[in-house]
Amino acid sequence: MRSALIDRRGFVKAAGIAFLAGLSPQAAFALERADAVFASGFRSPDGRFGIALLTESGDIIDRIDLPDRIHGLGYSPASGMAVAFARRPGTFAVVFDVRRQAEPVIISSPEGRHFFGHGHFSPNGRLLYASENDFGAGHGVIGLYDATDGFRRIGEFPAHGIGTHDMTVSDDGRYLIIANGGIETHPDFGRTKLNIDHMEPSLVLSDAKTGELVEKHVLPPALRQVSTRHLDTMESGRVWFACQYEGPRNDLPPLVGHFAPGEEMTFVDLPHTVTEGLANYVGAIAVNRRDGLVGLASPKGGVSVTLDAVSGKVIDQAAVPDAAGIAPAQHGFAVSSYRGTFASNHQPVAFDQHIVRLA
Repeated sequence: MRSALIDRRGFVKAAGIAFLAGLSPQAAFALERADAVFASGFRSPDGRFGIALLTESGDIIDRIDLPDRIHGLGYSPASGMAVAFARRPGTFAVVFDVRRQAEPVIISSPEGRHFFGHGHFSPNGRLLYASENDFGAGHGVIGLYDATDGFRRIGEFPAHGIGTHDMTVSDDGRYLIIANGGIETHPDFGRTKLNIDHMEPSLVLSDAKTGELVEKHVLPPALRQVSTRHLDTMESGRVWFACQYEGPRNDLPPLVGHFAPGEEMTFVDLPHTVTEGLANYVGAIAVNRRDGLVGLASPKGGVSVTLDAVSGKVIDQAAVPDAAGIAPAQHGFAVSSYRGTFASNHQPVAFDQHIVRLA
């Protein structure tokens, strides 16, 4: 996360009287007792999709309808706007004001592109960057959208890789930080992975103003089937990344690592039992800057893992069946699941892959 964690009082102050007046008595009561607010995509039992705003104990305080399933979310503390991206190979994104002070804006990807499920705002909230697939050329791009002009698409930068997935922006706005998973896909084939035998995973720093390549960390041939998928950053600028393995199920390659600008990337040597428990699949990663922790969630392994951000040592491991999203909480991390659990609560919905703390 980019700033100090917002508390409930800060959220209420930013949301305003109109937002509070629109809440049900039950939701208002839950918000009054909350320490923090999160957002997550969900699917309801009747098959409809939406975004839920939740307290840290899992009480839903507001819902926003969506046309289809989403994947990742981004949030701008500077503007109070959030964005939800369609699940790959989706062609829509929804930008919404978490305070309900403006109508949602629907963004459509241009012809020849689809969203890869992730994006991030510039620190001042004036630009939205989105990971996209130029499926004709077979490589990733970063779409640029003007948040001051109805989120009009104003251009794109190369992602300097294929299978572009998660991306973020450095705190100072200088770098785009890009996880290129290395997997080629094409919407004509849905979510089919077309190049498993010759994947090209990489992690990229590019210039946020020009898109020019600054650094590219390519995984060695022995790890070419380790897809670099998700990332988050420390206040120091260190980047933590998490991976999903596309090779034989019995292999146990490293799945999490870190690097800083000007450094080589380093994989964390997790205990064998922890790596085995992650089932070769880390679905989400989050950094708790205040506590100096890194959190991992694995739906395939049904676990969440907490690491010390300095030593990389395992602090905690917990069973979370169908674990989905993870985000920094007041103490450690909040974890959601496809089964409808969020922290200590259960809702009659299926939460989606990622959650974001509104900070």
